[in-house]
Amino acid sequence: MELSKRRFKEDFKRMLTELYSMDIPHSDPAEQYFTLGNLVRSYSAKNWSRTNQHYLNRKQKQVYYFSMEFLLGRMLKSNLLNLGILDTVRSGLKELGIDLETIAGLESDPGLGNGGLGRLAACFIDSMATCEIPGHGNGIRFKYGLFKQKFVNGYQVELPENWLQNGNVWEIRRTNMAVTVNFYGRVWLEKCPEGYLIPHYENESKVLAVPYDSPVIGYKNETVNTLRLWSAEMPPQDESGDYWSYIQQRNRIESISEVLYPDDSNFEGRLLRLKQEYFFVSAGVQSIVRYFRKMNVHMNRLAEKVSIHINDTHPALCVPELMRILLDEEHMDWEHAWNVTVNVMSYTNHTIMSEALEKWPIDMISTLLPRIYQIICEIDRRYVMKMSALYEKEIIERTRIIEGGHVKMAHLAIIGSHSINGVAKLHTAILKEKVLHDFFLMYPSRFNNKTNGITQRRWLMLANEPLRRMIDSKIGSDWETMPTELKMLKAFRNDEATLRDLASIKQINKERFAAYVEQNMGLTVNPKAIFDVQIKRLHAYKRQLLNLLHILSLYVKLKDNPAADFYPRVFIFGAKAAPSYTYAKEIIKLINSVASLINKDPDVRDKLKIVFVENYGVSLAERIIPAADVSEQISLASKEASGTSNMKLMLNGAVTLATLDGANVEIRDRVGEDNIIIFGLKEEEVYEYYHNGSYHSKSYYDHNPVLHRVLDALIDGTIPGIDAEGKDIFDSLVRYGDEYFVLKDFDAYVLAQEKIDRLYRDPLRWQRMALINIADAGVFSSDYTVLQYANDIWDVTAKARRV
Repeated sequence: MELSKRRFKEDFKRMLTELYSMDIPHSDPAEQYFTLGNLVRSYSAKNWSRTNQHYLNRKQKQVYYFSMEFLLGRMLKSNLLNLGILDTVRSGLKELGIDLETIAGLESDPGLGNGGLGRLAACFIDSMATCEIPGHGNGIRFKYGLFKQKFVNGYQVELPENWLQNGNVWEIRRTNMAVTVNFYGRVWLEKCPEGYLIPHYENESKVLAVPYDSPVIGYKNETVNTLRLWSAEMPPQDESGDYWSYIQQRNRIESISEVLYPDDSNFEGRLLRLKQEYFFVSAGVQSIVRYFRKMNVHMNRLAEKVSIHINDTHPALCVPELMRILLDEEHMDWEHAWNVTVNVMSYTNHTIMSEALEKWPIDMISTLLPRIYQIICEIDRRYVMKMSALYEKEIIERTRIIEGGHVKMAHLAIIGSHSINGVAKLHTAILKEKVLHDFFLMYPSRFNNKTNGITQRRWLMLANEPLRRMIDSKIGSDWETMPTELKMLKAFRNDEATLRDLASIKQINKERFAAYVEQNMGLTVNPKAIFDVQIKRLHAYKRQLLNLLHILSLYVKLKDNPAADFYPRVFIFGAKAAPSYTYAKEIIKLINSVASLINKDPDVRDKLKIVFVENYGVSLAERIIPAADVSEQISLASKEASGTSNMKLMLNGAVTLATLDGANVEIRDRVGEDNIIIFGLKEEEVYEYYHNGSYHSKSYYDHNPVLHRVLDALIDGTIPGIDAEGKDIFDSLVRYGDEYFVLKDFDAYVLAQEKIDRLYRDPLRWQRMALINIADAGVFSSDYTVLQYANDIWDVTAKARRV
């Protein structure tokens, strides 16, 4: 948008007066933040309204991206950037005596996600708006998000993360668009004279789903899409009932949208998760159908106007919910309703591990969602009947939806969708060949790959403004909307001045992060050291443990010879563990205990440090990623579906240390073997070990002296305060088989780390590697990913004039 500094300052002062009846000298930073947020939202309002009206007037086909998570990050600077007024506002505020960074830092990170799944959804809706794809997000307005992570004596402690405590300036409550979602009760069907079945409900429990809409602003265009998040509330009712019963019922209802991923270690927690999944699915699908009716198009043509995307299995109930509406409300016959549903739905699989594919007990679904369960049973019955004529009984039993007393949500999504995609080439290949092989034989044309992507706007243009300015000075700004233009940076691979500039920018970012660590953690780190970063959800397969064992080996080496030639290292971790994931929480305790041991040891001084940041999220990632020298992507090959931290770090000039897992394979293919450090087992080798059962982890402990000494440190008192955790982790690696081949890959990992040490000592070579990584990162922009979805899966029109 066009905005002069003078007009902005006038608008800001006017808005401050309207909201708070005061002038700038008497306002505090919080009031200034909310003033600016309201002003920015008002700047986007006309385009938001015009975009929605344009879609309706043209009867435009639209995409609805259903996701349990949307890990957005702070939106103030992102919205300013996308409106094209970031520099104007920053300068205007400065003239008013206000620092943009100070007030932007007051914004809470929306607690709407956990890790890569939610961040991917956030990148996708940003890219859809930027590429002018008519696409919107649909999720839950969690009051408390996941949890606020604190470390107490090294242990993870989960605290409420009330990110909405001071309100959310970006959202608009749409009470008039609320819908009712039904749970429990009894459902019976009556055949009417016209031939269709009419459901009758008795004693159902009703929940009011109230939408909160936030604008999703495209980058320097006039498109503003919508993120719709649903809040569970008590429906209007007769107020003559018992007060305390009313309060109890209200609390039960509001708990549905209270916490992201409630503890599923007990029945009540699992039931609440299932409630959440149906709640936002039913609310979203009802809202979509209501909107579609405005177009005055026959419901048989729903797939021509609507695409619903199921992001992971959490929204898989979209399939039976749309069937419910088409059967019960639109009175379509089964065959037509099923054809419409399959053509509307598409599904992204995000996991290779079969144990991570959701399934729900029949008793739970049939009690909580009786009509939905009836429909699922009929989908399953018809599937079995149809496929029994084509395939062996064993295949049918392996692929049916209802099996072993459970409803399998991935199977429901696959059978009920016209497209099933993986999120990296290797991941998709494994789905086809192993995890979902039976389904691939049945529906080969449905399977496709869409490698994940990230938005360069947040992860470079906002997170690393010094690098953005340098790139603009070298190749111009076209890359900002055509990310593959970053490849032009390769022309400077041998230009020493450019490489030195790149090194200087990295050093600035490292010093900035070091200052943050000292101020917030009381820990002094050496900004001249190699910053080695592993930031991702804490899970055993991601192998933070392998990283830690290597750190322990370095510590042992330094203790034996403090004068050894050793290039200083700072190892940076950021990770949350699921509250019920005991083993992951033990690893967190171990990392923190080793950090305490090393960081306080005078023999080590500034040569070796561990930084484990609390409550890792988007805003912390924006501090860490620009400062990273090394990107740790060390999951066991065949376990990581894609990964996106690898792309974010690559975009900011970190060199990837990786196994050939997920999108690491495609990163290697882009940058070449000389610009990435690869180690460890390959996917086919892992599966060969699974097949022949020949891996014996104890032999590595018995015959590798370095590994033996490091593992003994877990149980011999070397590391204070980990008696129980150290023994559990030692036993998992040595006695119980080392499920993720940590010991097998240890030597190869150590050699890879030694290679990093050698390469980093050659500054020009290292910066050349960093430059090539940046130059080749453009292909991993989520702008390109969503265009592939739009063309190949959703069949929607994107202007995409800037991509």
